[in-house]
Amino acid sequence: MNSFIMHTTPKLIPPLDKEFCPAALANRAFLALVNDSNEGVPLKIALERGGGQISTYETQVFGDNSKLSNMNRYYVERLVKTLLWIKGGWKITIGGPANVGEYIKTAYAMGGIREFDAKFMSKVYEKPFIIEITSVENVPVCAEKTTLINRNLNGCRIGFDAGGSDRKVSAVIDGEVVYSEEVVWHPKTQCNPDYHFNEILTALRTAASHMPRIDSIGVSAAGIYLDNRVMIASLFLKVPEELFEIKVKNLFLNIQKQMGDIPLEIVNDGDVTALAGAIEINDTNVLGIAMGTSEAGGYIDNYGNITGWLNELAFVPVDFNPTAAIDEWSGDFGCGVKYFSQDAVIKLALAAGIPLDDKTPPGENLKIIQELLEKGDVNARLIFESIGCYLGYGIAHYADFYDIKHVLILGRVTSGEGGNIILETAKMVLVQEFPKLASQIKLHLPDESNRRIGQSIAAASLCSPNV
Repeated sequence: MNSFIMHTTPKLIPPLDKEFCPAALANRAFLALVNDSNEGVPLKIALERGGGQISTYETQVFGDNSKLSNMNRYYVERLVKTLLWIKGGWKITIGGPANVGEYIKTAYAMGGIREFDAKFMSKVYEKPFIIEITSVENVPVCAEKTTLINRNLNGCRIGFDAGGSDRKVSAVIDGEVVYSEEVVWHPKTQCNPDYHFNEILTALRTAASHMPRIDSIGVSAAGIYLDNRVMIASLFLKVPEELFEIKVKNLFLNIQKQMGDIPLEIVNDGDVTALAGAIEINDTNVLGIAMGTSEAGGYIDNYGNITGWLNELAFVPVDFNPTAAIDEWSGDFGCGVKYFSQDAVIKLALAAGIPLDDKTPPGENLKIIQELLEKGDVNARLIFESIGCYLGYGIAHYADFYDIKHVLILGRVTSGEGGNIILETAKMVLVQEFPKLASQIKLHLPDESNRRIGQSIAAASLCSPNV
């Protein structure tokens, strides 16, 4: 670990996390050092994903002959990880100093520190994961495609939000919500996918019973979905691999058949969060962040389209402190899931000295903290102030990869007064640390009802009605 990276101190320190090292500040400090050294050389990274789509990113690092070239490794490793989980890809092409490319290739090889990431992407895109090293000039050019998502709510529609702790469903007729419900469920602890199938089907049939007909079904769910097939999703975390292939991959296609082959579309919940924001704000360039069981991200670009990027912000490093909390799934430290989710609340509650039973489901522990906040508990308030600090610096980091005009935050963590505290603290961070971004980006927190069921309502607009 490089000491330069370690000692980047934020102006606003999370009260319950004094060692927080924001990625946004560390990257800016590194690039300033490169620029001042007059030893900087170009680095270009391309990521290829499905359908031949390619995303590119250009930056600068120290040349191979610089005495500071060893600093490149940490910066580029965190950068590649960030790009991979935002953009997605089965192939990474790196053009720049040879030692940088070789280090990244080693990191993503079997047995390397990013073996998990390589295996994950290989499974998503059903291709071997490749790192290719070349010159800057030979890095592939950008080739992006976007998808226009239908936004109207005409006809009789169902919107379903498959959260990790709650499943939410809305019945919508010509834009009016005629029925909605929120039901506690436990998909992440269930080994039998029949549980997931039956719970989802029950929710859809319940919503259907409140309408004269069903024209379309839209589904918002954490995970990665291609052509309505489940590639990887935390909802099925405990399902054995063999059952996943047999019963989970085509689960939503099978549910569609049970519902009478009604048009169905499933989209990552982060993108639906962004879509909900774009509809409510009536604008574009919206980054949606859903803080629930995990962190979900989504983005609507300047054309109002979904990009096709992964937007898996839960895996994006936001804290460069190597002793930061570790994500149990990927084994990496400082990732968004531990900063913008129920896990973050529980982590900070322990730091605040608030006793919680580790046998209690995370959603119930979150409710305990939220109830303490409503009663005026000072330590509970510090939890949400800390998350607000994380969010301010996190938005600045995300702004290096997204063109953002609006940030919308949703999810159970933002319910109640905690959401207001998070939002106001994040605004303070932007004003004091990143004034230019503060003038460009507006932060939004929907009303209480939309914070909880807004995604299910937006999901109802994903399909064209069958009328």
